[in-house]
Amino acid sequence: MDVSKMDEIHAAVEKAGNFFGRIDILINNAGSFLPGSIYTEKDGVFETMMETNLNSAYHLTRTVLPAMMEAKSGHIFNMCSIASLAAYKNGGSYSISKFALLGFSKNLREELKSYNIKVTAVIPGAVYTDSWSGSGISPERIMEVNDVANIVYAASLLSPQACVEDIVMRPQLGDL
Repeated sequence: MDVSKMDEIHAAVEKAGNFFGRIDILINNAGSFLPGSIYTEKDGVFETMMETNLNSAYHLTRTVLPAMMEAKSGHIFNMCSIASLAAYKNGGSYSISKFALLGFSKNLREELKSYNIKVTAVIPGAVYTDSWSGSGISPERIMEVNDVANIVYAASLLSPQACVEDIVMRPQLGDL
């Protein structure tokens, strides 16, 4: 689905609900990175980063929340970034959008506690995805996708009374 289109979000959530009965876990993982400094970015980069990295999570979450709130259970994972914690050179609007996603996660967690809905911000450093292929960086220097998947899965298995609020992951040798 294209998470920037509300009709596709609603259709996908309805289809998932019909197929699975209900949605217990939502992983907001849509994201994009356009490098640049705030003062050198092309017009529209800020809007694109906010639409992809924040607005998609906001709208998809709002679409699944009524059923989770009625069930008084659920777990929402928002894929943030190390860029959510500290600005870095050439991070520009990407970093701004990820700071905003972390803020959204913290606010959402506070709002949903009484509904027994967990919210976890996943804050990874470099993970070897297609965006790194051809970069010249060795895959051995960057975390594997399964590292993130495994920690998210583990957090989803905790008892109802436990919630991991933030998961910060970095490559063993540190950030790039």
